[in-house]
Amino acid sequence: MTSKPTAAAVLAGLAATSLALAACSRPAEQPKGAAPAPGSAPAPAAEAGQAAPITAPAGDYTLDKAHASLTFRVDHLAFSHYTARFDRFDAKLTFDPAAPQNASVAATIDANSLNLPSPPEGFVDEIKGPDWLNAERYPEIAFRSTRVEPTGGRNARITGELTLHGVTRPVTLEAVFNGGYAGNTYDPNARVGFSARGAFNRSEFGIGAGIPAPGSNLGVSDRVEVQIEAEFTGPPWKAPANEVQPPAG
Repeated sequence: MTSKPTAAAVLAGLAATSLALAACSRPAEQPKGAAPAPGSAPAPAAEAGQAAPITAPAGDYTLDKAHASLTFRVDHLAFSHYTARFDRFDAKLTFDPAAPQNASVAATIDANSLNLPSPPEGFVDEIKGPDWLNAERYPEIAFRSTRVEPTGGRNARITGELTLHGVTRPVTLEAVFNGGYAGNTYDPNARVGFSARGAFNRSEFGIGAGIPAPGSNLGVSDRVEVQIEAEFTGPPWKAPANEVQPPAG
């Protein structure tokens, strides 16, 4: 069994992008000691000081790529959680803070933008190759939300369809809406932000290489966990009529 991290990790990235986008609140906490539901991951811990008024308007939002990240991790030999990321992804979000259940998101990830930490020679090509991600044949990973369920506060559970390695299956994500505003003089568009987490089994997408045999840790886990941080920009801000604008230049 190879001890190298698996393309499963790659899969994680895909789920991630859309997850954060579609969500607008964080899931309810599970009882202590309770195992996470299949196909899901623990939601981000609650943060203090997030009670600022939300002034962001309803509308169409575009991913701010300079303020977004898509990372994933897999268990490696039960010694560590191997963590990597995708560098190129995009998403479109339709969102109304007053009606989060009506949110929708569509996201794409460039499978060839896989970024592995300090990879051994040839390792990136191996993970992108036929036994793992098969990025030449399946260069795009995609996610499309099908349902958003507010679960209390700014939490939401997002269900959608993830297409990875040529296979489309449902995934469930837990997300939190971090807030948003209508814009201002120095940021002249509406802005909203999200954090999201999710998990799925890569074998369900036809990527089974390196999964440990039953009762063994020698390999890379079937389970892939993803984490997303994303900001989106939306409708243009309209300055109050009496507001003094800064001098040009």
